[in-house]
Amino acid sequence: MNIPKNLGPEEVAIKPAPRPARSLRLKNTLVGWSFVCIASLLIGIFYFYPMVQALILSFQSGTGVHLSFVGFENYVRLFQDPVFLTTVKNTVIYLIIQVPVMILLALFLSVVLNNKTLKWKGFFRTAIFLPCVTSLVAYSVVFKYLFAPDGIVNMMLLKINLVAEPIQWLTDPFWAKITIILAITWRWTGYNMIFYLSALQNVDRSIYEAAKIDGASAVQQFFKITIPMLKPIILFTSITSTIGTLQLFDEVMNITAGGPGNATMTISQYIYNLSFKYTPDFGYAATVSYGIVFLIVIFSIIQFKAAGDKK
Repeated sequence: MNIPKNLGPEEVAIKPAPRPARSLRLKNTLVGWSFVCIASLLIGIFYFYPMVQALILSFQSGTGVHLSFVGFENYVRLFQDPVFLTTVKNTVIYLIIQVPVMILLALFLSVVLNNKTLKWKGFFRTAIFLPCVTSLVAYSVVFKYLFAPDGIVNMMLLKINLVAEPIQWLTDPFWAKITIILAITWRWTGYNMIFYLSALQNVDRSIYEAAKIDGASAVQQFFKITIPMLKPIILFTSITSTIGTLQLFDEVMNITAGGPGNATMTISQYIYNLSFKYTPDFGYAATVSYGIVFLIVIFSIIQFKAAGDKK
């Protein structure tokens, strides 16, 4: 080290040798990979390993744990099973009715609650979001009592003379489906509304002000500004809602138990029945579960294409 002659020993600043940049990069890389490896290991153990095991199980058949490989026999049986076809029809009905209604309702509520002049916004946001944090079993039981033949809903309809006799919400195939759709819409609308509300709060208000100056009405602003700006969020919520509806179980199990007959049974409830209610057939139950995977892929592709997402 070269020390200037005009500095005393106490004024000499001894600088440590700079740490090699290569070793620092190596340390950061090792630390980063340690986090990635731990997370990947847990995902592999608790997600991918069960998925692979379920796929292998879908090629086996037998009662209980006494299974043997049968090739594609379970998949051939799948398309000949009237109960499975009924559950697919029921689940798709829930999907094509409930998901669009819920998405549109969530969009409308998010736009209304994003209005700066609205009072008590915090209360309304909390009240609408609150259903999605309630217990699935608890709210399903509440709906079962609300829509019973002598429940509050029928009592109100009779009192205001909208119906002449109580509606059989839980025992009529048509009205039982309506009850399930009402229940899941009530629960999940607020969940999707929060996503739209968060996205709307990040939209520059000057865009709406410019549109208003140009003479755009509120309806035109909604379809020309709000919808395009929320397109990625709408696609995300549509796909997640589709996946949730295709996996629907709790509401149907607790409100109608799949009845009357199999009129409201979903694919997930059929998997449960195959595994625990009927004579256990885990191989065929795994096959039915991969039927849900196939439907999720199909509907997700359709939604991506409908949204015009080239990626």
